[in-house]
Formats: sequence, C-alpha cells, structure tokens
Amino acid sequence: MDKLVLFNNTLRNKLINKRSSESKFGQHVQILTSISNIYEQLYNLDVTYVILGLPEDVGVFANHGKPGAYAAWEATLKFLLNIQSNSYTKAKDVLILGHLDFTEELNKISKLKPFKKKDVLKARKIVEKIDVHVSHIIYQIVAAGKKPIIVGGGHNNAYGNIKGTSLGITNPINVVNFDAHSDFRAEEGRHSGNGFTYAYTEGFLENYFVFGLHENYTPEKVFNTLDKEENIDYNTFEDLKIRKIISFKKEMERALNHVSNTNFGIEMDCDAIENIPSSAMTPSGFSVNQARCFVNYFAQHKNAIYLHICEAAPSKKTANQVGKLITYLITDFIKANDF
Repeated sequence: MDKLVLFNNTLRNKLINKRSSESKFGQHVQILTSISNIYEQLYNLDVTYVILGLPEDVGVFANHGKPGAYAAWEATLKFLLNIQSNSYTKAKDVLILGHLDFTEELNKISKLKPFKKKDVLKARKIVEKIDVHVSHIIYQIVAAGKKPIIVGGGHNNAYGNIKGTSLGITNPINVVNFDAHSDFRAEEGRHSGNGFTYAYTEGFLENYFVFGLHENYTPEKVFNTLDKEENIDYNTFEDLKIRKIISFKKEMERALNHVSNTNFGIEMDCDAIENIPSSAMTPSGFSVNQARCFVNYFAQHKNAIYLHICEAAPSKKTANQVGKLITYLITDFIKANDF
C-alpha cells in the first residue's frame, strides 16, 4: 500500500513533550515497524483501535468548499500524543498506524482553479483514486478485527470508510452522520457532498441517519430523496435546537434504533459544531460538548465499528483548538466501551 506512511518512533519522540513523573498517551500507544503485511500485523496485535490520518482536501475542492482539511491530522497528533496515559485513556489498546500520503494529489489540485468546470471535473476524478486507497486500508483494518478511528480530510472519505468496512465484514453497514449537510447530493462525479449517495447506490450502505441537518443548506431535491428512501432518516438542527420540538436525547435514541441492528459507523462532521474552523464553518451549530456526548452515546453500542472525524480545517492560529477538539472526540470513542 504505497500511500501509507507509518507513524514511527522518530516522529513520536519529536512530538511528545515529556514531563517527569507523568506518563503521556503517545509513549504507550502501539506502532508498526514494517510496511509489509499490514493485515497480518494488525490481526496479531492485541489492540482494539487503529488511528489513521487522511491529510487531504481534494474532495472539498471538488465540492466548491473551503480548503484546509488536510491540516487536521498534523494538528491532532500534536495534542493526542501529549494527553495523559491513565486508566481512562487506555493507550495500550490503541495503535497509531500513520497516514495516507496524498501530497501528489494535493499538488495537482493546487494548480486547478476552484470554480472552473473543467478543473472541478479533474478534481472529481482524483477523488475516485483517493477512494481506492481509503477503502483498501480501511478494509484491512476492519478485516483484522480492529476499529478504525479516521482523522482529517473531507467528507468524501465517508465513501471509502463505508466501502472498506462493508468489504471487511462482508456485509452492508449502517451509518449515523452528525452533520449540517446530508452529503447525499447527486452522483455527478465524486466529491465531499455525495459520499453517502455513492455508498448507498452501490450497496455498501444500508441504513443511514443524518443528525442535525441545516434546513437553509439542504436543497429541496435532497429532502425529497431522503423522504422517499425507507432506509434513510434524519432530523433538522432547527427542530432540535431552535424550535425545540424534539429532544437531543430522544433523537439520539431514535437514530440508534435506526442504525444499530447491524455494524454501524459514526461520522462526525466538524461543520456541524459551532465556530469550529471547517470547510463550511457555522456560527449556529451544536456545542462541542453535544458533539462529545453524541460520540460517547453511539460508541457505547457493541455494533459501533468506526469513528470518522472530518472537515475540520485549522489554520496556524486555530491548530491548537482543532487538535484539542479532535483529541477529545477520539478519546470519547475509546472510553465509551467502559460505561
């Protein structure tokens, strides 16, 4: 798998800020030392969670979004490695695999113009190639019996997560998506706004629940599609938090009922969280604590099979904020099985 760059001791030592009498998370996580036979190595390792970075924003570009999602992985590593290693964080249950190297794809995108039709179509072709690499590595992780925690990149990668997981368990999977957008746009070439459409059409995705859709940013055509499909359900942010005609807790229960009959993925789009730098940053959204509660609630279920945190687009100024947020979400997923 030529795109995979393993996390290694050199990077670990560079990023960890050691303190006497303290034990850091990054000092105790497992790592791989050989790039060959990834599946066999994972299968034989006594870990539950495998963390993978996807530093790219090609799918965001292809969907006319704001770039920057490629930077979330690096921002996260700096924080994640330096939290405390204790009985809550369970570092020994975690392997940091590394990241897929999309430098070549990002370089191609840097030469394209954002709203030029020909260039957008080129970007969508590149996303198809990214899909192949994402689905392949996720397949290996899941087939080895581990739970992937996928960080960074655009929401286009939901497709690779779903396909890879489905192939890994040899069955379609369900997904709950904490998102301001359905990402169920037309099959018009791959981008960050239609990963679930492609996964659903191709039979990798069975039941789908979108949690917190923003009414202002969902086309009528998409609402009609969602309403027509029996396997798809959703609620809107406005019903939950503005009109308050449905409750957050009861809607989480309803969403869990919709997806938990089989293995399901948890998709966490940072666009849905208020004032978090992302490809479609919102001044009106869920709080960080609500996002954390959401991950904790769904991750407690035995059928929760992966977590994907995407669309965060940190600048140098906001890298600490984003890194800390994503670290909280990762550890909430890990801790959930204890409660």
